[in-house]
Amino acid sequence: MSRATPPHRIESQGNALLKDLRRLAQDSTAYRKQGRVWLEGDHLARAALARGVRPALAVLADSAWDAHGPQWQGAADQVVVLPDALFAGLSPLESPARMGVVVALPAAAPLQADAPTVVLDRLQDAGNVGAILRCAAAFGFPQVLAIKGTAALWSPKVLRAGMGAHFGLRLIEGLEPDALGELAVPLLATSSHTGEWLHQARLPWPCGWMLGHEGQGVGEALAARAAATVRIVQPGGEESLNVAAAAAICLHASAALRAP
Repeated sequence: MSRATPPHRIESQGNALLKDLRRLAQDSTAYRKQGRVWLEGDHLARAALARGVRPALAVLADSAWDAHGPQWQGAADQVVVLPDALFAGLSPLESPARMGVVVALPAAAPLQADAPTVVLDRLQDAGNVGAILRCAAAFGFPQVLAIKGTAALWSPKVLRAGMGAHFGLRLIEGLEPDALGELAVPLLATSSHTGEWLHQARLPWPCGWMLGHEGQGVGEALAARAAATVRIVQPGGEESLNVAAAAAICLHASAALRAP
């Protein structure tokens, strides 16, 4: 950590910096315009630090400053302290975390052709997207490609659901289906009603798993690129699984093949 600098205090609801932070915290795509990301809560903030990401700004409510302020002095380029009521108005959470940090939006990474990959095809639910990012990080899929129409990967809701996984992944969003032509790994499509049973399939490695829209599944353009389509046995009789649950099962199946 570098030399500590005195915190800057904000008291006004109309403060320009506070207005920018509010947009960043509450607008799912504001990070694209501002080129920076809001991480609310100690867990997310420390996940960034652990990956060598230095916050440009740490924002603490008075109650958090009293308890933990010295820990964040020097960990960020600038520290801002504000009344708890102002922080509550900034936070989109029902129970505000009382602190957050702002980090630079990572530069766009080039697609890595041979990397184990997860492809998100127009997934709409931020919670699902974040949970899948956690699965990708846990099961050894370092690259995630989001087809245009997928929930914004660096939005506050996806970040909260990802629980820090973002900082260990190569994330590329806003892609057209044709971009998958750059991949050198075989692609596997998931389906709720057709294809090989997952537990019987011979899964290639490395590979790319394609996970589709919550209601429509993998689109035709992507399905046409699949080396195989697989489905998960469901003896209980449900019509389909939540896409994040399906992702956990499929990615674990690939990981299990490599386990000692």
